[in-house]
Amino acid sequence: MKTEETIKQAFDPYFKVPLKAWKSFADLGEVITTTKDSIIKNTNTTEKYLSFILKGSGGILLWNNNNFVCIDLCYEGDFFGDYMSFLDQRPTPLEVITFEPSEIFRIPRVNFEKLSFNTEFGDKICRFAAEGLFIHKQEQQIALLIKTASDRYVELLAKQPNIILRTPQKYIASYLGITPQSLSRIRKELANNH
Repeated sequence: MKTEETIKQAFDPYFKVPLKAWKSFADLGEVITTTKDSIIKNTNTTEKYLSFILKGSGGILLWNNNNFVCIDLCYEGDFFGDYMSFLDQRPTPLEVITFEPSEIFRIPRVNFEKLSFNTEFGDKICRFAAEGLFIHKQEQQIALLIKTASDRYVELLAKQPNIILRTPQKYIASYLGITPQSLSRIRKELANNH
């Protein structure tokens, strides 16, 4: 499947624009292939690209108290990167890393800005990308406050049934706000209930 078709498929549930609009978007970027544990953006640097995972997985990590805390897990069809840094072009303490070999579409900031001015659907694509990322973060924050770690893990499993094979358990636990031991306990309880 071509890059623009993959991106269109990921966005169609949220908003529909013609394939030619996604072709214009794809033409402004590039597809890179990474290995497992590739650092896409280092801590205390500025995000240069808006990235989107075509194949693979990764995480957004925050260096805190001599340890990385996972603040987001990303898979096929997800934006991938330090969006705050991308928008304001300032360094942040976030690191962006792949968890498995991945194919990532990325568009440099200067081309992303061109997109919003120079194409028929560019402004709409930029706006919906921003809205989608904002909604994702808000949903994540609300879930963290009102749902148990076990409930959030069940939701993760529903979206990514092979998450344990694709994502280091320490990052799944960190993302859920629990210890790896607590994650093991939740997994055992779920296995016993089925």
